[in-house]
Amino acid sequence: MLKKINRAYSVSNVLSKKFNPLGFSGEWEATLGKPDKAFSAIIWGGTTNGKTEAALKFAKYLTNFGKVAYDSLEQGLSATIQQALIRNHMDTLGNSFMLLDREPFDELIIRMSKPKSPDFLFIDSVQYTRITKAQYYQLKELMLKKGKGIIWISQAKGSLPKGALADDIMFDVDLKLWVEGFKLFPDGRLNGGGEPFVIWAQKAAKYWKEII
Repeated sequence: MLKKINRAYSVSNVLSKKFNPLGFSGEWEATLGKPDKAFSAIIWGGTTNGKTEAALKFAKYLTNFGKVAYDSLEQGLSATIQQALIRNHMDTLGNSFMLLDREPFDELIIRMSKPKSPDFLFIDSVQYTRITKAQYYQLKELMLKKGKGIIWISQAKGSLPKGALADDIMFDVDLKLWVEGFKLFPDGRLNGGGEPFVIWAQKAAKYWKEII
């Protein structure tokens, strides 16, 4: 029996395809433009440079467009993540934001497969997932099929994500977000944007020796 091949699209098919760009505005639009809701991203940076802070600020902003789940694999339900939530006033978000305490991959697949699963998923961090490349693609395809966004957070080795899987993810995702000195620098398949995002003004000014 011959295997069924995927459909080929004409130019008119492609041009008539409806996507779901997010209505970003202000500083987030200046940095990321207007990504499609089913975007993928990776945030990476060195220790104490502000990547968790950047991820939480981004998660908070995304609650304007849907429900957000943040799988805290690295820190879990800890005093440090509690303080980060307090700093970013995440208590104002109600049920729009949920923290997952080291939820493993198989349970994450079940959660995100449900009809009313979160619209956006943060995984912190790649190095603590203990997953294979095949499992990465399994989760990626699930999120694409359901029209949901996924954001990976990664440790860094030098100026690149740390490890083979994180490196593969960096080349695969839409948005590549490097964090250094409490600034986020965007790259990748941007629909507009391109400006650095200041994560923490005072600390960024000290790191970059700027006058504020």
